[in-house]
Amino acid sequence: MKLWIVTLCLSIFCILPLRPAYATHGGPHDVTIKVNGLVCDFCARAVEKVFRGQEGVEAVGVDLNTHEITLDLQNGTNIPDDKIIALVTDSGYSVTEIARP
Repeated sequence: MKLWIVTLCLSIFCILPLRPAYATHGGPHDVTIKVNGLVCDFCARAVEKVFRGQEGVEAVGVDLNTHEITLDLQNGTNIPDDKIIALVTDSGYSVTEIARP
């Protein structure tokens, strides 16, 4: 019975959050990363935690509908593409595109 309840709960958490996991300030973002494999809120929380731990990251947004991570950086801060790719890959996902305005 416990296994069935746990399975049901995990299924709900993986299916329902078809919305942006976290909202940022709504303006243009410094970096937009398209990622394969982001499918549930647990994925979003894990990726957010990884990027929030990086120096110079002001805000992180994860949109499960578009499979995008958006980063707002502090003024004068930059995260190189190779570091972004390494952080996403180490989290278990793959980067398909990195865009900067």
